Amino acid sequence: MSGWPSTRTYAALAAVQAGDAVACAIPVAAIEKAFDDVDLAPELRPLIPYVKTASAIGLLSVYRFPRLARLTTFMLTVYFVLAVAFHVRARDWSPGMVAASTFLGLYGAMTVRGPQLTV
Repeated sequence: MSGWPSTRTYAALAAVQAGDAVACAIPVAAIEKAFDDVDLAPELRPLIPYVKTASAIGLLSVYRFPRLARLTTFMLTVYFVLAVAFHVRARDWSPGMVAASTFLGLYGAMTVRGPQLTV
């Protein structure tokens, strides 16, 4: 039996989400452009850093609350389904859609597998 996804996987993805939360909060020009490209409503944009921060905390919960971490991967799967849908609706076939699709597959697989608590 494979040890994927390990707690290290969750921690690494939490770091990615935390970094993305900071980039969305600043906001970085490339992220603003991506939001513009998919026509994300301006009133929703300030919520994104909070969602990403909460997801980072949820992913890090794998050490004490593995079920919460699994719920977090499920919610991230939903988030990325919506992200891909926004890209498709806007006909935005950019690298952002590739990234969203990749994360959709990754978090979906992690939800199905659940955290492997033995390293």
